[in-house]
Amino acid sequence: MQEFIWLLPSFPLAGFLILVLTSGTLSRITVAVIGAGSIGLSFLVASIIAVQFLGSGDDYYIKEVWAWMSVGGFSPGFSFYLDGLSLVMMLIITGVGFLIHLYATGYMADDPSYSRFFSYMNLFIAAMLMLVLGDNLVLLYLGWEGVGLCSYLLIGFWYTKPENGYAARKAFVVTRVGDTSMAIGLFLLFAQLGTLNIQDMLHVAEVEWNIGSGLAIATTMLLLGGAVGKSAQLPLQTWLPDAMAGPTPISALIHAATMVTAGVYLIARTHVLFQLAPSVQLLVAWIGLITLLMAGFTALTQSDIKRILAFSTVSQIGYMFLGLGVGAWSAAIFHLMTHAFFKALLFLASGTVILSMHHEQSIFKMGGLRKALPVSFASFLIGSLALTAFPYTSGYFSKDEILLAALELDGPGIFLWAGGVLGAFFTGIYTFRLFFVVFFGETSGHPPEKEVGGWHMNGPLIVLMVLSIFGGFISIPVDAVFGHGESHEEHHVSALVHGFMVAVPLLGILVSYLCFHKKVFSIEKLMSYSISRRLHKFWHSGWGMDWLYDRVFVFPFLWLSRINHADLVDRFYGLIVEVSKSANKMVVKSQTGYLRWYAFIMALGLVALLLLGIIL
Repeated sequence: MQEFIWLLPSFPLAGFLILVLTSGTLSRITVAVIGAGSIGLSFLVASIIAVQFLGSGDDYYIKEVWAWMSVGGFSPGFSFYLDGLSLVMMLIITGVGFLIHLYATGYMADDPSYSRFFSYMNLFIAAMLMLVLGDNLVLLYLGWEGVGLCSYLLIGFWYTKPENGYAARKAFVVTRVGDTSMAIGLFLLFAQLGTLNIQDMLHVAEVEWNIGSGLAIATTMLLLGGAVGKSAQLPLQTWLPDAMAGPTPISALIHAATMVTAGVYLIARTHVLFQLAPSVQLLVAWIGLITLLMAGFTALTQSDIKRILAFSTVSQIGYMFLGLGVGAWSAAIFHLMTHAFFKALLFLASGTVILSMHHEQSIFKMGGLRKALPVSFASFLIGSLALTAFPYTSGYFSKDEILLAALELDGPGIFLWAGGVLGAFFTGIYTFRLFFVVFFGETSGHPPEKEVGGWHMNGPLIVLMVLSIFGGFISIPVDAVFGHGESHEEHHVSALVHGFMVAVPLLGILVSYLCFHKKVFSIEKLMSYSISRRLHKFWHSGWGMDWLYDRVFVFPFLWLSRINHADLVDRFYGLIVEVSKSANKMVVKSQTGYLRWYAFIMALGLVALLLLGIIL
């Protein structure tokens, strides 16, 4: 069955083509069957392939479908590479992706662009599968750009609202910065190593480059630029919160199963290069730590239910970067998997809340919804516990592994660990702030009469609840990829330290309970201080990153555009056009229609050529 791995991206790609070519003429039931069914088929095939691959005992499998191009010694192909890492990724993408598609069949039921929505979603999954299964960096980059295109189309899906179009353009432009960095990195890798086949490239790099070499540092920095763009890490994290302009299933797909995990996958797939550049690998850890703390503070100040979850994603991806940076490769991928479970659960549950509240997204206009929305309440409770790493939920095991690996790192490890633990504390506060305000807060207005749902919406929530609780017990087969595994038994820390790590996020939950449920501490009184209001405004703005980028990049560009309103470049090309037109008029005048004149000109030209030949 492994030879049919090419079917994984083919099913959603076929679904995309059918939905596009039929231009919305199919019935909604047919669209739902094609849109969700194509992903379901991919998950079925992926599951069969996974069982066969794990039973074979092989470390990897390569399927060459056809040669893409052959230019000199450069011959990339449509070839798929299956190992433990790509196996985990393909199951997450197709499995969680199918649940999101199934949920979306109900969530988007009344949307007039139902067919267009699922065509974009199918293309998104196809591009992401191409990214994680490609055995060369060219095919990976094709999928990389594909998910960027789809994110633009889906974020701006409701394009009649100008703010949605702005958010889509912002995501496209910001991620293009990272994509350019990555493209330059690919050029440099090919120029220096002579191949973009991932496994061959890693082997040649190990042989030819010394640890800490300039080329290793340069290439990994360029690849890191691409990774921070796609995974919304500092300094390119500003696009992700605005991406909430798209429909909620899109938010779930981007945050849980596709786009933001691409940067984590890229670093993990090319981990050999980062091991050759220890300074850049450590930079990955610091970027992750700073980003997770910044996002945690910002999430504390948000009132939009989806934006709180968006900043939570930025923070959790930061933990994955922290894991990658300290060499906890397996733990980072493990957290990627568990995060996909509980973040998809939280986003889909938020979609049910938003629909039930007639598209209201402010948490302070909700309140007291635990009885009116029982499925959403249970989903948020389990998802929130997993997000805050409550003991023995899925998020507990993966985040615990990352923090323990950071603690055992020589040198800055203690600081990375302390920052990660502090981030866990804030995660507990902002996550349960959302939970208590929405489900236990004072009722605002009229609560919904019933919960929007149905089997196609509640079914995925129930499955994700189970995975969010028990997903931490899943063993991922990535040891052979990274050359070693990380498990609880390998870490040597005292029971006191481990107990402290468990207690800190619980303390965050307690603080949130006392502040936002029992109202023991008054937030209004805290906000009466000038410094509190200023910090709130600063954190709410995302630490002023958009303000900074507006003044450094956007406003100067707009100023130059106003100065160049007449477009001097166009004038130059306009001059070329006018010269060409004038020359054409002169040539036209020579076309008299008299054969004697033509014969004379030809003879004159021949004489001129002969004279030039004699002279030269």
